[in-house]
Amino acid sequence: MTTALVFAPTAVALLLLGLPRHTPSAAFRAIWVAVAACELVLVIALWSGYRNGAGVQYEVKARWIPSAGVGYHVGVDGLSLPLLALTCVLFLACAVHSLRETRRVREFAALFLFLQTTCLGLFVSLDLILFFVFFDLSIVAMYFVIAGWGHKNAAHAALKFFLYTFLGSLALLLGFIGLYLAASPHTFDMVELTEQNPLAGRSVYAALVLLALGIGLAVKTPTVPFHTWLPPAHTEAPAAGSAILAGVLLKMGTYGFLRIAMPMLPDVWRRYALVIVVIGVVSVVYGALVALAQTEFKRMIAYTSVNHMGYILLAVGSAAAVSEGSEQARTLAVTGAVTQMVSHGLLTGALFLLAGVLYERGRTYDMGAYSGIAAKAPAFAGMTAVAAFASLGLPGFSGFIAEFQIFTGSLGPRPLATAVSLLGILLTAGLFLRAFQQIFLGPLRLPDAPGTPRAFPDIRLHESAAVVPLLALAVVLGVAPRFLLDVIEPASQAVLELLAR
Repeated sequence: MTTALVFAPTAVALLLLGLPRHTPSAAFRAIWVAVAACELVLVIALWSGYRNGAGVQYEVKARWIPSAGVGYHVGVDGLSLPLLALTCVLFLACAVHSLRETRRVREFAALFLFLQTTCLGLFVSLDLILFFVFFDLSIVAMYFVIAGWGHKNAAHAALKFFLYTFLGSLALLLGFIGLYLAASPHTFDMVELTEQNPLAGRSVYAALVLLALGIGLAVKTPTVPFHTWLPPAHTEAPAAGSAILAGVLLKMGTYGFLRIAMPMLPDVWRRYALVIVVIGVVSVVYGALVALAQTEFKRMIAYTSVNHMGYILLAVGSAAAVSEGSEQARTLAVTGAVTQMVSHGLLTGALFLLAGVLYERGRTYDMGAYSGIAAKAPAFAGMTAVAAFASLGLPGFSGFIAEFQIFTGSLGPRPLATAVSLLGILLTAGLFLRAFQQIFLGPLRLPDAPGTPRAFPDIRLHESAAVVPLLALAVVLGVAPRFLLDVIEPASQAVLELLAR
């Protein structure tokens, strides 16, 4: 079932490319939505059959390049299952949101289906080379999404995105090779490498490997100072591309820290955990401050991603503090980090789709070009308000559950860093309130006709069908998160046990 979940979208993408060019565009869109819906059904089936705390399940292992220690090894555990579900939910939302896409629909749908394979494949990979293959292919697919369907400066933004993230992937590959060479017998299998702990007692070698892995994953996350590719990529990408870039692709970096760096390099991770914490705090504060200074709605949302990913680094860095009585707090921190990945994916995905609605009406993201939209589009204003308030961590939404766990788990081992990071919530509240007030309240003003009423249709059915489920899931996770936490907590404890070796 795991292999079918991963490769079915690409199989359908090839089928789409093989259909005659005179096939109606509506058929391509319908097939895309149907496949995305089937993928979500498959991941729900995986979730329903998953046994909490039983380790890796739905495992498939086959020979691939045995002479190099590379195998096709996939499986699902409590770290990957929530991200698989998030991926399928977001890709279905993007497919529905794109029902009125008219530009090269067949290629657009096929590219997103292939991108879905790369994302799902990475989260189930239990071999480092397999992980790297999906990691790199996601970069290629997103490059074409931005360059082919983005805005006027899309080519430059896509090139910057590709070069930055591809250089990061090369650093990641160097780290993987370092782990392979240290293992005895040589292998790229994640499970075997975790059991071996091949770099124990080799401080300099381990530090270099962690540096390579850290750079590669930090670029993808992204964290300060490796974040500069993110704002232009988001600003120029189509709405669906931005939603996947923020909601799924950024999680590849943070997931890599939990899946690879922490369990495979426990000694050196504990030694340099303070560096991770500092980078996380800087990302939290810097991301919020720069977002506060933005005049474009979509660019502002992009910088809040830097802020939210900083919370995850704070949590995983704080989890390295091993002291008496700290086990529960450390588990809270790691569980909060995974919950934050899911929450951020849902809420930021919704915000980027809503930004796409704004651009579709006014052809600009400049917040100064709008005012008083709530009177013309109350449903659109309401959804944007819910997404914005949920993103800043108000109780009743998934963001509160995630951030509460992160701060509770980090406060004991890193009180100063956690206190500084709390400023990020205040700044985030300020920037979202300012943006909402500027765009939706006051006298009506729309682009090209300042002060004169022009048509600004409220959110359409397909746009609501894409955004409302994301917001509803954020509410469900904020009110009744137990079904998610029951999956994540045993996996978090397993990571911490490996980290404490």
